[in-house]
Amino acid sequence: MVLLAMICLASLLLGAGDVGPARALAVLMGQGDAEARFVLGSLRLPRTLIGLVVGLSLGVAGALLQAVTRNPLAEPGLLGVSAGAAFAVALALLLGATATTMRVGVAQLGAMVGCLCVLGVARVSGTGNDPVRLVLAGAALTGLLLSLTSLLLLFDQRAADEIRFWIVGSLAGRRLEHLVAILPSLLLAGGLVLAMARPLAAMALGERIASGLGHRPGLIRLLVIVAVALLVGAATATAGPIAFIGLVVPFTARALAGPDVRRTLWFCLPLGPLMVITADIVSRIVVAPSEMPLGVLTALCGAPVLIAVVRARRMPTL
Repeated sequence: MVLLAMICLASLLLGAGDVGPARALAVLMGQGDAEARFVLGSLRLPRTLIGLVVGLSLGVAGALLQAVTRNPLAEPGLLGVSAGAAFAVALALLLGATATTMRVGVAQLGAMVGCLCVLGVARVSGTGNDPVRLVLAGAALTGLLLSLTSLLLLFDQRAADEIRFWIVGSLAGRRLEHLVAILPSLLLAGGLVLAMARPLAAMALGERIASGLGHRPGLIRLLVIVAVALLVGAATATAGPIAFIGLVVPFTARALAGPDVRRTLWFCLPLGPLMVITADIVSRIVVAPSEMPLGVLTALCGAPVLIAVVRARRMPTL
């Protein structure tokens, strides 16, 4: 939490423009010029707050997927959940949708379809029990959805420009209105996560044991689908598809918290925003005065973690 507070402060002080740390700090102290106040209040503060929410959503969604599939490689970006949300939003933009709330609902519907595909594949004998095969199936679904999304760019130039800016994954240009639009979904998802924490811990012992303890595995999986769709859909509609956060955050959380999914979920709350905001800061300064898309940077950092998990696990299920 201390590191997260420091990173949030750094996010307000650092950027690719002319407003450096000294001018930004003056604004935080109640002084500063008009340009610096505009940059902090209208640009850096909204993207920091949205980074908090996006990181939390993707981190928790990744932990939920890994717990319900008992697979350490289950991640929204790898298994087609984020791609499903992205395709749904791109299709809505092509059809003329512009309202932020409509975009959130469409993204959550697409994410839910992706979740259903993931859990359907996970229950296929020989595929769901092998993490590598599951990831390969998810990669095929992701490739298909991304190809269809790219195909949509050919139909409408206006929509193509908006889709192209949004699909790379970034916090730049996002406003507080985007955050307000997804808050109801996040509150509902938070309630579902709190209700499922104990049943998910029981399901880690196996479905028969969970049933013997009075839980209903089918209902738990359904609630996980809804929660992951709400979280991933909200994050994707706001910042675009951002890969590997749902893999790196739960992997780090389990290393700190141990195998208990309840402790893992608690650790994901600060770790997700910490990683997203840190990556966002690096994306601003690494090619200053331009900015690198956040989705590109997380992919560059997350791919080595994916390789490390595959090599380390060899691959027993969770």
